[in-house]
Amino acid sequence: MKNLFAFLFLSFLISTTYGQHSLVLKWASDTILAVPESVLFDEKEKCLWVSCIDGKPGESDGKGCIAQLMTDGRIIDKEWLCGLNAPKGMARFGKFLFVADLTELVVIDIGNRKIEKKIVVEGASFLNDVTVDQNGTVYISDSNTGKVHVYKEGAISLFMEKLERPNGLLAIGSDLLVLASGVLYKTGPDKSLVKLAEGMERSTDGIEQVKTGEYVVSCWSGVVYYITEKGSVTQLLDTRPSKSNTADISYDPITSTVFIPTFFKKNVRAYRLN
Repeated sequence: MKNLFAFLFLSFLISTTYGQHSLVLKWASDTILAVPESVLFDEKEKCLWVSCIDGKPGESDGKGCIAQLMTDGRIIDKEWLCGLNAPKGMARFGKFLFVADLTELVVIDIGNRKIEKKIVVEGASFLNDVTVDQNGTVYISDSNTGKVHVYKEGAISLFMEKLERPNGLLAIGSDLLVLASGVLYKTGPDKSLVKLAEGMERSTDGIEQVKTGEYVVSCWSGVVYYITEKGSVTQLLDTRPSKSNTADISYDPITSTVFIPTFFKKNVRAYRLN
């Protein structure tokens, strides 16, 4: 944690209240993470997993890795596990960490710190986010092809298609929430789409539930929103003037903390949601 004065000044600048809710900067990690795209709060391990591209987002170059941070921003291991390509969204179920990695769903055994298997998603070109439902069914978005795939009982199948650059996914009960180019949809087992909110910046990226029917949504370009149960959208944060991205977020409901990876700024920032 370097330069306390600069940190406090930055905190003052970006803790603006836009409406009923606000984000206040708590900490920022050291800027040594190799293009952090996604962060996942792990309640069981009491840590943060961070997917680091360390290259170009669409290239299969073997440079990608997973970093491990403490929940106060201290970096445990910036290369906790390597050998990936351009890892992005992550989700945990049981002892496994699931990672979207371009054309593969990578399954990592957390306890043994090793890749259990890599599952090729046929026809995929830009797998982007991952979520797991209460039964262990894994959903993976492919932004380039407009599809959402599902991994269940050891097999990959198509869940839905013809979406406009789908990215953020969130499984809640029997519902799946999907972010696609500035619009938040809900879909269920029948795969019909219900529009929950719209009007957000088109690079919508990560989504987390704050409480039933209310969400925080990030956009890669540097905007974060709060969505109410009635579908109203309020801007919480705009880091575009400082050219800082707000990629795939995570949330700790106990401390009301939103964790945001900054991509090219090479760190993770934590904000208290008020």
